[in-house]
Amino acid sequence: MSVRCATKPRRGMVAIVIAAGLALGVGGCGSEDEPSQAKPSASQSSKAPEAGKGVQTEEPTEVLAVLKGQEGLEFTVESAKRDVGGFLTISGKLANTSDATRIIPAQLAGDETEIVKHGTSLGGATLVDSMGKKRYYVLRDTDGRPLTTTGLSNLGAGRSTNVFMQFPAPPANTAEVTVQLPTFRPGTIKLS
Repeated sequence: MSVRCATKPRRGMVAIVIAAGLALGVGGCGSEDEPSQAKPSASQSSKAPEAGKGVQTEEPTEVLAVLKGQEGLEFTVESAKRDVGGFLTISGKLANTSDATRIIPAQLAGDETEIVKHGTSLGGATLVDSMGKKRYYVLRDTDGRPLTTTGLSNLGAGRSTNVFMQFPAPPANTAEVTVQLPTFRPGTIKLS
């Protein structure tokens, strides 16, 4: 038997072994030690609660501050979390408490050309550390986009939307900062 004839069957065997190994590897990726619990389908979860069972509601959120704006707009700060990477993320709800649709003021984006060119946002927000005598501006990505909620245009009467802003974290010994948002009254929040 020639060398050429002997290598063809070996190639075929190698291909079969590799294919079998890949099949076993892919099959083992989804396995779990415990069987997964079946999740209710969308049609089951949208049904009304049965009689005698309470309606499940969202967990109550802590309110750190409420900043009042013009024409019934309010920003409720619900959390201020320090991230491992040295960031402080402030999140909450922007609400329209009036009885008419309100346009989100363009001033919320601030007046810096780099931020304004990316559209409406909360890019004009700042944090003030009075004890450390520092002001912190909203972070930006490498393209200059602010690390905040963007694309805000208007809010219907009585409506709200979740928003966030990310800043450089003040030093660990800073216990409170003042959140400033253009066209809104400032509010002081405690940091953990």
